[in-house]
Amino acid sequence: MSAQPAARRSARKFPDWLVIATLGCGGIVVSLEKTAVVPLLPEYPRIFGVTSDDVSWMVTVTLLSAAVATPIVSRLADMYGKRRMLLLAMVLMVAGAFTASIGGTFTWALIGRGLQGAAGAVIPVGISILRDALPQQKIAGAVSLMSASFGIGSALGLPLSGLVYERLGWQATFWVVGIVGLLLIAAVVVFVPESTVRSPAPFDYAGAFLLSAGMTAVLLAITKGGVWGWSSYPVLGLLAAAAVSFALWFPAELRTGQPLVDLRTSARRPVLLTNIGAVLVGFSMYANMLVTTQQLQLSRETGYGFGLSVLAAGLTMIPSGLAMVAVAPVSARITNTYGARATLVTGCSVMAAGYLVRVLFVQTVPEIIIGAVIVSVGTAISMAAMPTIIMSNVPLTDTAAANGVNTLLRSVGTSTCSAAVATILASLTVSIGGGTFPGLDAFRTIFVLAGFAALAATGVACLIPRSGSREATHPDLHSGTTTREPRPAEQKREILVRGRLLAAADGRPVGRGTVTVLDSEGGPVDWSRADDDGRYAVLLPGGGRYVMVASQVRWRPVSEVLAFPDASANHDIHFREQLSLTGRVRHAGRPVADALVILVRPGGGSTVSTRSDTRGNYELPLPGPGGYVLGIVEPDGRTTHCRRVLLPAPDTVIDVELAGWEPHTGLRI
Repeated sequence: MSAQPAARRSARKFPDWLVIATLGCGGIVVSLEKTAVVPLLPEYPRIFGVTSDDVSWMVTVTLLSAAVATPIVSRLADMYGKRRMLLLAMVLMVAGAFTASIGGTFTWALIGRGLQGAAGAVIPVGISILRDALPQQKIAGAVSLMSASFGIGSALGLPLSGLVYERLGWQATFWVVGIVGLLLIAAVVVFVPESTVRSPAPFDYAGAFLLSAGMTAVLLAITKGGVWGWSSYPVLGLLAAAAVSFALWFPAELRTGQPLVDLRTSARRPVLLTNIGAVLVGFSMYANMLVTTQQLQLSRETGYGFGLSVLAAGLTMIPSGLAMVAVAPVSARITNTYGARATLVTGCSVMAAGYLVRVLFVQTVPEIIIGAVIVSVGTAISMAAMPTIIMSNVPLTDTAAANGVNTLLRSVGTSTCSAAVATILASLTVSIGGGTFPGLDAFRTIFVLAGFAALAATGVACLIPRSGSREATHPDLHSGTTTREPRPAEQKREILVRGRLLAAADGRPVGRGTVTVLDSEGGPVDWSRADDDGRYAVLLPGGGRYVMVASQVRWRPVSEVLAFPDASANHDIHFREQLSLTGRVRHAGRPVADALVILVRPGGGSTVSTRSDTRGNYELPLPGPGGYVLGIVEPDGRTTHCRRVLLPAPDTVIDVELAGWEPHTGLRI
């Protein structure tokens, strides 16, 4: 991995609040365009002359394109520039808006919605820009607002799209978003600085293709399972295709030095549990948005509906959106005081309490609004915590890609919720006055499921280990102490250190190693996983003394204490001693000289060999950990011995006493 110089600007041209406001508005608009079509779904069959099943593709195509674009654009943002990829995503969103509105047909509307799906990367990339562009003390609040923008835009999209449709027509629901998007593109160009924290590398085309195929198949099966039938051949075929795609994707990602998704990092406990929580929070959150307006629009004939219009029902969601904005500073304060894990636990608990209110109190409109607001508050708090946990546990040069995966998994939760809601509302019905309506038990069942998802997310959040100092404490690099007070913005100047892992003897690159940076008190600063050519890059909060520790499974770890100036630097790390598998070959206590020692990895893996010396000693380069077959061929060239061995961490010593091994004598063909 290589990187560009990453010195943060000592003085920005515009205030921080303009950067926060611009990116926050971008997140709101992206979320708004996703929900803008929902109130019009009953109208589209008449507008376009298509069936209701066809109209569902207006939502599905955006979901699928977002699943493909989000991880790819997020990874490209880490590689080639975050603002550049943010602008690309927003340009595609605007192009999709005008394509749908100007085309005027159902086909062009689908193409436009597909282009708009690329904007799914705006929120994770925007969060990464905030981390790079803002002083430490402002990051938590800005990330809280940016994360909450997903829910804010979704809540506001329902009433605004109904109002625009009634006043200006269906085309306006697209071109209004397009015009606002153009204004935001201009604001991003003017106010948002380009992050210079980059890690350019060859793009993982195979990983991108397999992940896109797998996610497309999974989401298409989830969204269309209720229509096509969960046991139908198309759905079963899609699930089988997804299984094959992921079965190929996982080993492919583990083999490449610069994967689209770093599975080893994703498997770290804080990242893994946070991503599991993202699926559960996405499920729980979306139930509130999907069901509230349907419950309020239900006919009064049912005895539990309120007969509100599309516009009136949408307006009831405005308090939820405003509550999400208001709670952003609260979640930031919790994060700065107690850590992001406490914030996530708090948010998920509030969501669960909100659904308890929604189950018990359904008699009046104010009761429903209050329950929806409580759930929205919990949503805002929990969604604000997840990016902070992710960024605290991944290399700082990979924050956009990691947040993109988290966003993608949250979309899996929302898609699953959408399918579950549709199934429950269609299954638990009542017949009144010749009409069929979802029963009150259907709404309560949905709220119970969403509440259990929130409780499960709370339990998962409790299992997340406490984060290191990168999240809330900041090293004083010159005094060697650690303090909870952030350094003044003008003193904080991040620097990027890049280099290669090399063998000291011959200078050849040592790939797949890990570089960890600690401050002078041993607190974590950053870490990086080197690519196949040994390239690494780590981000430091400023000049000063640091401890750098490099490790690789076949080499003895090395550590150095280095002093860096307030400027980006290059530093190569040299491994001096290759680890080896050593031992002695003996027979009945006597050394066996000139025995052939072979180490074979079953399945066609690595094979190394050597011969024992006059004292029976042997030494082999240590391969990676795992199961191997250790074979011995005696000096007569005919008698062999072998046994399976499991190589643990280095250094490994295996002495061989041939008297205890079963011999195989003779040449065999």
